[in-house]
Amino acid sequence: MGVSKLQSSLCVLCVLCVSVVFFPCFGQQISRKIDRFVKQEMVAHQIPGVSLVVLRRGKIVLLKSYGFANVEHKVPVKPSTIFQSGSIGKQFTAAAVMILVQENKLALEDKISKYFPDAPPAWKDITVQHLLTHTSGMGDYPSEIDLQRDYTEEQYFESFKKAPLDFAPGTSWNYSNIGYATLGFLIRKVTGKYYGDFLQERIFKPLGMTTARIISEDDIVPNRAAGYRLVNGQLKNQAWVSPSTNSTADGSLYLSILDLAKWDAALYSDRLLTHSSREKIWAPVKLSDGTTKDYGFGWHLAELHGRRMALHGGAWQGFKSHIVRFLDTDLTLVFLANSWETRDFKFARGLAACFYPEFALPDVTTIHDTDRRTTTLVRRALMGVLTRKLDEQLFTTDAREGIGEEIQQSLNAFSLPVAIIHSSELVEQRTESNARVYRYLLTDIGRSLMCTIKLTPDDKISSIELADLHNAQNRAR
Repeated sequence: MGVSKLQSSLCVLCVLCVSVVFFPCFGQQISRKIDRFVKQEMVAHQIPGVSLVVLRRGKIVLLKSYGFANVEHKVPVKPSTIFQSGSIGKQFTAAAVMILVQENKLALEDKISKYFPDAPPAWKDITVQHLLTHTSGMGDYPSEIDLQRDYTEEQYFESFKKAPLDFAPGTSWNYSNIGYATLGFLIRKVTGKYYGDFLQERIFKPLGMTTARIISEDDIVPNRAAGYRLVNGQLKNQAWVSPSTNSTADGSLYLSILDLAKWDAALYSDRLLTHSSREKIWAPVKLSDGTTKDYGFGWHLAELHGRRMALHGGAWQGFKSHIVRFLDTDLTLVFLANSWETRDFKFARGLAACFYPEFALPDVTTIHDTDRRTTTLVRRALMGVLTRKLDEQLFTTDAREGIGEEIQQSLNAFSLPVAIIHSSELVEQRTESNARVYRYLLTDIGRSLMCTIKLTPDDKISSIELADLHNAQNRAR
């Protein structure tokens, strides 16, 4: 199916949506706002399908489905459609660990060497809590791990042990997928069960999450959506990965929007997790120097525009997802999409703005990005600036010396810096003197930056300029 035909079909199928219950008085208005925003994003980024739910204190008030679960067979999305979780699966791993803590089968302060006697000396101070909060010093999967090769848990663990820590445990924060994969191995050590079986037995079945499960390409999975990506503007199926790659505890779940509605409802009661456990899950982690990082156990935390939030996104194998809980108003927004092109932070923020206007997205027109190689380079450079791990080969000498605290602080002020990777969009591309100029809109859940990059003919960044659009909007008002 060509791009134009796909977009046309999406426009037609976007009218297929399920609406359950509305907020009194203004529910229809909010429903129309959501429809407009979702359809706009689906067409702009060629997203085949979306499923979303709005809940108030765990009760569904709006349930909607848009587009195709499978483009080839023209299967529409419905509330029972199964999507991949991505990293929102981490909150289930964290909940499983907290169940074991509640049962005194392990403690947050336990050194993981207690359960893994062969852990390397560098891990001697890593605790269970460090793994839950991404403060262990572990990073992402080592480069030698091939996503298309099968590994046993023991083989994964041996690879993890060889990777050096980025920092001493507890001294800093770095999002770590292998930290959560290790928590899955820990659950087996403590219970004797594969973590997926433990989730099924202790979380999914008790909560009636009847379609939640570990990803499997072998099994017949009713209502399974296909994941998609764009290659040179053409829709393609998700890239294949090995079964073991889709079995680790850092985010390898199948979930429907109805499963996540039941999960949200459970978080308002002691049915699964005690009040004390939930408080720990949504408490910012304290680092060894006394400062805090706005991350709990499998949840990002934020206070934006006067509202306390717990949230997390997921991005994996042609799928994007996001869950946002407004803790002071008991409002939860969840969406699942089957396209890697979904700008998930922008999408979540656009939904939030339908309820709270202060989250409104800036009025900026983006353009189709035909130079993905440069965009990838820019994202790498910005993440290097943010993490203070500058790849000097990407910059001119003057640019390296000109990257000061102001730029560093602007990027750090993003509540969720990973949005640089997942929600950046091209606004302008031009040639100026002997430089190529690119302007990008960087959208976080509560803030937007305009980033202007100049590149030399040999693809080195010669300057970076950042403008805070939120502050500019406030001044304009």
